[in-house]
Amino acid sequence: MEIEIIKSQQNHAEFRIKGERHTLPNLLRDRLLKDSGVVFAAYKLKHPLDSDSVFVVNTKGKTAKKALQDACKKIDSDLEELRKAIKKAMK
Repeated sequence: MEIEIIKSQQNHAEFRIKGERHTLPNLLRDRLLKDSGVVFAAYKLKHPLDSDSVFVVNTKGKTAKKALQDACKKIDSDLEELRKAIKKAMK
């Protein structure tokens, strides 16, 4: 996966996730919107045939970088819980 930073400010970040259309950006958006420090999180595809998504996040009370790091850690934790549940169910 490749990330291209478009804009990076204290409370605002825009970046392109290359090769990702909906799955990962939608997961990240959902997790960010559960954070009370996130004011806005969304992604878009410039064209229906594009394979890259452009992501935007605005924050208040925490930096955009911190919000993104927190969201990624929570996604990791959620996936670990899922892995354990699948392992238990498959015994």
